[in-house]
Amino acid sequence: MKDRTSNQEPSDPAPGSTPDDASRLECDPTRHGGRNGEVPADTETWMEQVLDPTNVQNAWQRVRRNGGAPGMDGMTIEEFPTFARQHWVRICTQLRDGTYHPAPVRRVFIPKPDGSQRPLGVPTVLDRVIQQAIAQVLTPLYDGEFSDHSYGFREGRNAHQAVHRVQAAWKMKRRHAIDCDLKAFFDTVNHDRLLKQLRQKISSGKLLRLIGRYLRAGVVLPDGTREATPQGVPQGGPLSPLLANITLDPLDKEIERRGHIHARYADDFVIVVRGEMKARRVMESVMRFIECKLKLVVNRAKSRSGPLIESCFLGFCISSRGAIKWTAKAFEKFKLRVKEITRRNRGHAIAAVIAELRRYAVGWMNYFGISQTYREVLELDEWIRRRVRLYHWKQWKRPGARRRNLIKLGANPDEVHMASRSRKGYWRMSRNSIVQKALSNHWLKEQGVPDLRSIWIKLHYGATARPTP
Repeated sequence: MKDRTSNQEPSDPAPGSTPDDASRLECDPTRHGGRNGEVPADTETWMEQVLDPTNVQNAWQRVRRNGGAPGMDGMTIEEFPTFARQHWVRICTQLRDGTYHPAPVRRVFIPKPDGSQRPLGVPTVLDRVIQQAIAQVLTPLYDGEFSDHSYGFREGRNAHQAVHRVQAAWKMKRRHAIDCDLKAFFDTVNHDRLLKQLRQKISSGKLLRLIGRYLRAGVVLPDGTREATPQGVPQGGPLSPLLANITLDPLDKEIERRGHIHARYADDFVIVVRGEMKARRVMESVMRFIECKLKLVVNRAKSRSGPLIESCFLGFCISSRGAIKWTAKAFEKFKLRVKEITRRNRGHAIAAVIAELRRYAVGWMNYFGISQTYREVLELDEWIRRRVRLYHWKQWKRPGARRRNLIKLGANPDEVHMASRSRKGYWRMSRNSIVQKALSNHWLKEQGVPDLRSIWIKLHYGATARPTP
């Protein structure tokens, strides 16, 4: 394990400290080279803004809320406060002197639905705090100049707004879309070009060098091998989303300059135009701009132009009538996950299964619920309840247990044998009228089974809407 005195972060209050001192990072410019607490007027103002105690404290609180795994040094969020009390003053001095060197990020791989893996980088907790402090200083400088149609990693903006932007384009009779797939965007960002962009606004050489060191810090693979990062913005660091938006902002401005309608969320974007031929021309010219001007790589095999109703964006598509719909791929992924959670041979307690199901299904519906597919929501609701009934039936196992539980839930004792002794399979029995009446919709809802219909209604008609029984 790496020596923890090189790169780490702030933490919780020391014993006996007051609540106001909780988790506070002591990096006061008036004590460590500042000018009586005033912000310097020279180029070093940048670093003092980053290290301002309030800014650093807010950064630490944000990192602590987000949680996350340890970096390559093994330090956890809980261990960081003790480290910070001992070493934060020294780290501040290194940052001011320009001698601080970030630790490499720990590489982890997240499986993707297509079988491939998405590489993510896990910085140390200390580097997460410093990156967050930098991002808090730079975001106000850049965010106000970003395109109104950039929706990723920005306060007050989200993926739903991006999807509604595409729907608005359909209503404006723009029915052809251009999907350009950026190949491994976060791993192919050109450092020289990005730093040149930053230099246009940031006058501090120390801050620019620090950002450059973060970009070139390297990664440590699961087998312990260290790899250099001559290009790319590692996913996983608090500063990376802002740097990604800075990198792609010229693309937004170029598309708008040409008069096209588009929406971008991180590196996923779609352009909507009138006419098939125009879509092809725009696609070729935009790909040239991305490759020649932004020095990024376009995956031409996955990039396409065609009718908007055939285009997928952030898990949604637009129907032939202009309605927002979740994609078939998103729908199938949801059903596969629910089947996995309610798999009848898991052997987990039903309460744990329902809790896990609720977390996943409610989260999924809060995102995909903007889909204007009410009938499919009703079908999903019925299907999920049937999956839970199947799990109950499997758990009860023997006829005697099934009889006792059915009667306990209100089934007619004279009729219960028609279900409890049936030789039909679990899936068929989950639709049996006696089982459905005992494990009623109302009872399942009381147990915590998610009600997707209610969530959908609130998303479309407001929190005060009352779904009818």
